[in-house]
Order: sequence, then structure tokens, then C-alpha cells
Amino acid sequence: MPPPQFTHALVAFAAAFAAGSINSVAGGGTLISFPALIWLGLNSVTANATSTVAIWPGSLGAMWGYRRELRTTRLRMLLLIVPSLIGGMSGAWLLKFTPPSVFDKLVPFLILFATLLFMAQEAVQRLLKTSEAAKHQSSKWLAGAIVFQFFVALYGGYFGAGIGILMLAALSVLGLTDIHEMNGLKNFFAVCINGVAALYFIASNMVYWPDVVIMVLGAIAGGVGGAGLARKLGRTAVRRIVICIGFGMAISLFIKK
Repeated sequence: MPPPQFTHALVAFAAAFAAGSINSVAGGGTLISFPALIWLGLNSVTANATSTVAIWPGSLGAMWGYRRELRTTRLRMLLLIVPSLIGGMSGAWLLKFTPPSVFDKLVPFLILFATLLFMAQEAVQRLLKTSEAAKHQSSKWLAGAIVFQFFVALYGGYFGAGIGILMLAALSVLGLTDIHEMNGLKNFFAVCINGVAALYFIASNMVYWPDVVIMVLGAIAGGVGGAGLARKLGRTAVRRIVICIGFGMAISLFIKK
């Protein structure tokens, strides 16, 4: 039996607020909003599409929260917009026509690998010669990052949990060390990926609008508030949160399997 209307609205708002906050810091908010919508009675495909549409404004709010860092980022990093848009649309199309079994098996391994890569950022940068001295020569890694970003966006349009961790790992390999700048770029690319996916889901009538309206408000509040909280916590604390969220997501998905 579904919960009373007030409880339904409260759960939807709280899940979106938490998802928006987590997405602004590290990504992975879908693992809160998606299960919450299933608990509220939506089928898995509708819950996934509804979550994507509802959480997108939160990504926009989180991007706005990091606008100061985005102003100083290098222009070549913005090339990753292209694979973000193409991959996001392709992933949304796959959700409608492809069984989720293949992605379900790959997701925990992808998130675990990305979390370990992010945790070992400095050692990886030394190994790949993308440390501070090589930051301005990282263009040779850009082509690989574009391909990687396409597959991240493909998965993001399909389901989306963990794309923040994957993008942070890729940005660290490219030589970025400022966690706030990385979060700003990650949120910007998430806006692109989830934006085109949301448009596809809306055009395909795959969303449940009553929950979208409530969750949009929660996601925006959580996104803006999460960015401010990240600055107050400091870089070390935020990095630890990113790693904990990554391991938590990976473990939960392994258990679910």
C-alpha cells in the first residue's frame, strides 16, 4: 500500500535534497533518488527517467554554486561538452530499447575502479607524467579523455549513478588537483549529460510528473547548499567524502548483485 500523500511528498523531497547535495560534492545521488521512487511505487524505468528529470535542476544549482571555479578553468576542458551531449542522448535511447543486465554487471566494477583511481590521484599523475610540471602539456591525454567521457555520458544517460566519481577520476588524470575546480567541471558536464537525457525522457513520456515537481525543489536546494558546504569543509574533507561515497556505492551494488 502506498504511503499517505504527505509522507509521499516528504520522502520525494528529502530524497531529492540528499541526491542534489551528494551530486554537488561527488556524484552518486541517483542511488538515493532512484530507490526512493521505486519505494514510492514507480516501476524501475519510470523511476529512472523521473529521477533524471527531477535531479537535473539540482545539477544546474550545483554548477551555479561552483561558478567561481568555472570562470578560471582552461578552455580546452570544455571540449568534453561534445562527448557529454552525444553520450547522454545515446544512453537515454538505450534505456528505452536495451535490457539493463549488461550495465548492471559492469557498474560496480566501474565505480570501484574510478574510486581507487581517484584515491591514488597523485601516484597516478606521477606515473602518467601529468603532475604539476606537466599540467600544460596534458593535451595528449585529452583525446583519451574525450573517448572516456563519451562512455561515461553513455552510462549517465542510461542510469547515471557514479558518473561524478568517474568524471572526477578522469579530470585527476588530466592533471587537475583542485577538488573544487574538478567538482565545478563535473557538475557542468553532468548538466549536459542529464539535460539531453531528460529531454529525451520527457519527449518519450517516460516520467511521472507529480514527483518531478516536488523533487525539483529539493534537488535545487540540495545542489546549491552542497556546493557551499564543500567549500567550508575544505579540500581534504571533500576528497575523503568522495572516496567514501565511491566505496559505498560500489559495495551496495555488489551486494545488490
